Amino acid sequence: MELLKVHNLKKTFPKTKVTAVDGVDFSIFKGEVLGLVGESGCGKSTLARSILRLTDVQEGSVFYKEEDLLKMPQGKMREIRKSLQVIFQDPYMSLDPRMRIGSIIEEVLLIHSDISKIERKNKVIELLEMVGLGGSYIQRLPRELSGGERQRIGIARSLATGPEFIICDEPISSLDISIQAQILNLLLDLKKKNNLTYLFISHDLGVIASICDRVIVMQSGRFVETGSCEEIFKASKHEYTRQLLKSTLICNYNSIIV
Repeated sequence: MELLKVHNLKKTFPKTKVTAVDGVDFSIFKGEVLGLVGESGCGKSTLARSILRLTDVQEGSVFYKEEDLLKMPQGKMREIRKSLQVIFQDPYMSLDPRMRIGSIIEEVLLIHSDISKIERKNKVIELLEMVGLGGSYIQRLPRELSGGERQRIGIARSLATGPEFIICDEPISSLDISIQAQILNLLLDLKKKNNLTYLFISHDLGVIASICDRVIVMQSGRFVETGSCEEIFKASKHEYTRQLLKSTLICNYNSIIV
């Protein structure tokens, strides 16, 4: 089942006249992990923000279950956002340092649900346990947590609305290698338990190979190659993809996930 379809999406920044996303087309199917890979500055994160309507675009359509998000009234889009969430790259910058962990997660429930205070607290504890933490974290501040723990909080927050589709925007790039494996395993486990669909963005082909079903290779705002992991990593057709492969330690692709 086609869950999300992007058609001819184009985003240009007027001041710099840089076209970050240049007329791209792709589909994501329910239950899959679609990888989006490319060097920093190629337009990956801008594409993610465009899909979620966090930035305006000049052209194109983003269909979620056959409804164009870019033409949707703001009120309806707010309701749809429950189903579309994002996990950000930087676990240090994505959490308000003044707020305690319980309040950070509860804030999402206050916006998107009408459950009681005690129900919200129970839900927060449930979400913390879901990401391998627990109720003892409710009163902690972000500065008291490690990078991996902060990213787990970010994941818990993204799950609070019961989403169907999550954009994972370089979610492990700022973490230590040992912690990266733990977070990848957690994301795969949550995907299975919650029937999630991911768009997984990374500049690291090794990470992409370990978690994704299909891969899109992006260069300068355009897609240069797409295919299954096997097709991309064993029989790449584009020179840019081959250059990315050369710069990546590929011998450990299958050992990242434990």
